[in-house]
Amino acid sequence: MKGRLLQVAVGLALAVSMVPAPAPAAPITLDLNVGEIVGNLLPAPPTPQTQPAATSPRIPKRTSQPGVISTVLGLLGLGSAQAVQAAGTNGGGAPGSKASQKTLILYDNTGPWAWLGEAYAVQAGNLTSHGSPYVMHPVGSYVAGEMSGYTGVIYIGSTYDEPIPVAFLDDVLAGSRPVLWMAHNIWQLSARAPSFATTYGWNWVQYDFGAATTVRYENTDLGRDPLATPSGLMITSISNPAIASAPAIATGSAAGPINWATKARNLTYIGEIPFSYVGHGDRYLAAADLITRISNPAALDRKRALVRIEDVGPDADPAELRAIADYLYAQRVPFSIAVYPRYENPLGADNNGVPEAANLAQRPLVLNALRYMTQRGGTILMHGYTHQFGTAVNPYDGRSGNDFEFYTAHVDANDSVIYDGPVPGDSASWAQGRINSASTQFALAGFTRPTIFEPPHYAASAVDYQVIQQNFGKRYDRGLYFGGYCPGGACGTGAPQYDKIYGQYFPYLVRDIYGSVVAPEAVGNIEPEPFNNHPARLPADLVKTANQLKVVDDGVASFFYHPYLGTEYLQQTVSGLKNAGFTFVSVGTMMAG
Repeated sequence: MKGRLLQVAVGLALAVSMVPAPAPAAPITLDLNVGEIVGNLLPAPPTPQTQPAATSPRIPKRTSQPGVISTVLGLLGLGSAQAVQAAGTNGGGAPGSKASQKTLILYDNTGPWAWLGEAYAVQAGNLTSHGSPYVMHPVGSYVAGEMSGYTGVIYIGSTYDEPIPVAFLDDVLAGSRPVLWMAHNIWQLSARAPSFATTYGWNWVQYDFGAATTVRYENTDLGRDPLATPSGLMITSISNPAIASAPAIATGSAAGPINWATKARNLTYIGEIPFSYVGHGDRYLAAADLITRISNPAALDRKRALVRIEDVGPDADPAELRAIADYLYAQRVPFSIAVYPRYENPLGADNNGVPEAANLAQRPLVLNALRYMTQRGGTILMHGYTHQFGTAVNPYDGRSGNDFEFYTAHVDANDSVIYDGPVPGDSASWAQGRINSASTQFALAGFTRPTIFEPPHYAASAVDYQVIQQNFGKRYDRGLYFGGYCPGGACGTGAPQYDKIYGQYFPYLVRDIYGSVVAPEAVGNIEPEPFNNHPARLPADLVKTANQLKVVDDGVASFFYHPYLGTEYLQQTVSGLKNAGFTFVSVGTMMAG
């Protein structure tokens, strides 16, 4: 148990009653066990119609092709009121992104599942930041010519038959901007085109609900969780291979191979929501790469790696720390060290019920080992203050390194970790107090305050994330996000809904919606035994995930490692990643872009 970082902190699984929606007006029944997180799963919308309507009285077919909109950047021709309406979130690019690029992200926001549209847009925005700054807002507020102010557009169709402005359809068909279109409502675009199949060389057919659980992209097989199949994968048919192609193919369904992604002219289409039910080595990686091709087509394709030594506190074993430092130094592998500076065991777990506590300065052998690690290429991160919360069992035994500090959780009867909400008394001043206390203990131990923060178990409230951003501006984690935080696309202006919690891992450096630059961690960690309904993961599993990650331009094979495991697993993982073609760099180099 000691030091185990819960992978469940990175996402959301809702027990969803997938009720078919045979018509746009049909009611959708939701049966949600909100807050239950299993793996890193964000759910998909309900099952759509198999065969959407090919025509619509709301969207008359054009009799001619639309004219090409201006290629001059800027919201040309928009009045001030329209410009404000179209503003949404101004998302900054991560270090190394292309400032001359700017991406527009549009999403659905109607119906009972509107919060999912916002969640998908947040995930798309976080990924887009790797390539460029971006703006996101609901597609319903799109105004004619708006995309002329951007170098690329992403639209996420999560609501079946969302009323899409004809102006947006016409601007897409004008062909002057690359567009990445996901999931629903492609039929509205084809209904508007004079001859969609002739122009683009392909057309949509119907949704498939078969077991298409493998997606091949860049000659690599990626996973697709079976839980995603009830939400459908749109089958497309390519009629003119000289114009259209399929960058990714899904297999496993009785329908045969399905074009998971279809590309022609300015339009790339993904036949599902690629942010739902995401696991390691998932088709999400293909989407992340396609997003970068919109946000920064000239992005570098580096294959770098990071390693972080996890859950190091005053209770650490100095010999274990030194052994790890010696191995990594000999391999010329820079590394990070996630340190909490105060150890608390208020309930006396594994100590006959006798409470324990110690500051880093009170453990000179650990201090010396940490200095030794920094001399051999280690960078210390602030991993919270105590990595636990008061005297609470949160959710294991109250002991540092085991429990949550900035969020509450419990283990249910099914052995799943359930995220309950912010800690009692959570506020900006409370979070600042934890950071101040940790900073003081680092100073008393003779260390300068770390410049990068990692929330224990990758979990904090929206308020806490904001305070972390104000103090550090840099994190090394998998982000945790909340519905309602980005109303109308304006992140930070809404009240976070802690019953709608979801997470995201990143395959490359991003700047997330809290404004922080986030070093990625997409490969996971060594876990020799299953726990909390998560399978064991050994070095071969991490290396397999890293090889799948190679489909992403500039993908980073980043993993973390607990020192109590010794060095054998670490050696196998490091050598495996090197053999796969990855080069280890420091987190500081990564943060610089």
